[in-house]
Amino acid sequence: MNQKTLPVLPMALMLVLAVSGCATGSAPQLPPAAFVTGAQGPSEDYVIGPLDSLTIFVWRNPELGGKVQVRPDGRITTPLIADLPAVGRTPAQLSDDIKNRLATYIKEPLVSVIVDNFSGTFSQQVRVVGATGKPASIPYRANMTLLDAMIAVGGLSEFASGNKARLIRFDRTTGKQSEYGLRIGKLLKQGDASANVALQPGDVIIIPESMF
Repeated sequence: MNQKTLPVLPMALMLVLAVSGCATGSAPQLPPAAFVTGAQGPSEDYVIGPLDSLTIFVWRNPELGGKVQVRPDGRITTPLIADLPAVGRTPAQLSDDIKNRLATYIKEPLVSVIVDNFSGTFSQQVRVVGATGKPASIPYRANMTLLDAMIAVGGLSEFASGNKARLIRFDRTTGKQSEYGLRIGKLLKQGDASANVALQPGDVIIIPESMF
């Protein structure tokens, strides 16, 4: 045997072991979700986020409402009300907050808050990072699935290792973070319906690049 080839053998063996280790050390899988759900259901109450656009309507007093945008600091300003916290509040909660402030000036105000353009808080967004067409934070919507998220970010990049992707999920009730394996390559390239999973607000999808 040529002595020049001897140092190559340990390196090749280490590479084989590394690849086999990646294949066997898989994270737990989530149950599949249908491409189209038979029964649509509402998600949790929407929580207002920075830069959301709102319409505030005050019955019989339209001059006290109008269209406003939530500032980056999470507050809004309307006629008679300055620097009212809005981020982290639901539209119904913000309506009550405005009503309580206006009660100083008018009797029994009736207030409605409508979200016109939304992005939500980070806890209500699905973030997709790594080897994808356009990494992004996507506002969560009811019954959202992995397929929906991948369409929104333009699918996988040329060198993505979609079947080694991971989903990071934080459980607000327990305060614990869990990691699950995803098979995005099988979902997008082979149409494997079992690889489509339901998403939750706050999910983070991480897509690595292939080593080859």
